[in-house]
Amino acid sequence: MEKLIEKANILIEALPYIRKFAGKTIVIKYGGHAMVDEKLKSCFAQDITLLKFVGINVVIVHGGGPQIGEMLKKLHIDSKFVSGMRVTDKETMNIVEMVLAGSVNKEIVKLINKHGGKAIGLSGKDGNLIKAKKLLIKKNDKFIKTPEIIDIGHVGLVEEVNTSVLENITKNFIPVIAPVGVDENFETYNINADLVASSVAKFLKAEKLILLTDVQGVLDKNKKLISTIKISEIEELKNNGTLTGGMIPKIDACKDAVENGVSKAHIIDGRITHSVLLELFTDSGIGTQVIK
Repeated sequence: MEKLIEKANILIEALPYIRKFAGKTIVIKYGGHAMVDEKLKSCFAQDITLLKFVGINVVIVHGGGPQIGEMLKKLHIDSKFVSGMRVTDKETMNIVEMVLAGSVNKEIVKLINKHGGKAIGLSGKDGNLIKAKKLLIKKNDKFIKTPEIIDIGHVGLVEEVNTSVLENITKNFIPVIAPVGVDENFETYNINADLVASSVAKFLKAEKLILLTDVQGVLDKNKKLISTIKISEIEELKNNGTLTGGMIPKIDACKDAVENGVSKAHIIDGRITHSVLLELFTDSGIGTQVIK
């Protein structure tokens, strides 16, 4: 009986959050270990299906870096990186698109549908969903006054998101977006999934942006979780070394979303089962939230 009462208490705790988020849009970046571990994959699909059934409009943007690397290795194509970005020539872009918009995207769609949801797979090409522009990296050299501009191929940034496509789909379906976009000349670009998720969230004016990662959240210098970060604190956290490495672009993606109409952004540990539900429907939540 105690276990049954505990389950009832969990539902009661979730109720005000279900009421609060019903009819709202939540954008989730799906990546990391949660896309690899079979149990976590099933839990994620269950979470997304439940959110849709309680009236929340969910939009998923997924990554796929490891899967791309694995396919390139099978095809004996070397991967080169500049400033953490994969150098992507036309041949590599074709493979990136095949992996992201093909196998990875459809696997996620299949899992959600298997658990009772109604998902539709998209890339930025569908309905001109994601308008992109080429990313050019500036490399500073102390011996050269003018920074060197490095072209790393078909790697892009988001210029615009065609929200009408998503607004129509989310009425009845769960869109699953591969982070591929096109420019005005219809050239195809691979775009960082965190940036795509942030852009989708801000153009939709979503209630929340959630980034699933392979870490607990942002940790302080004593390795303790920082539960809340205001955007005014971000630069100081960078300067004092709290924010480093791969966490910086994630925080910047959160900051951009919150500055442009998203109520809150969250960095959570996707290695925890049902992490999305724990963040949304419990009083304590998990991970780090970024707020104004």
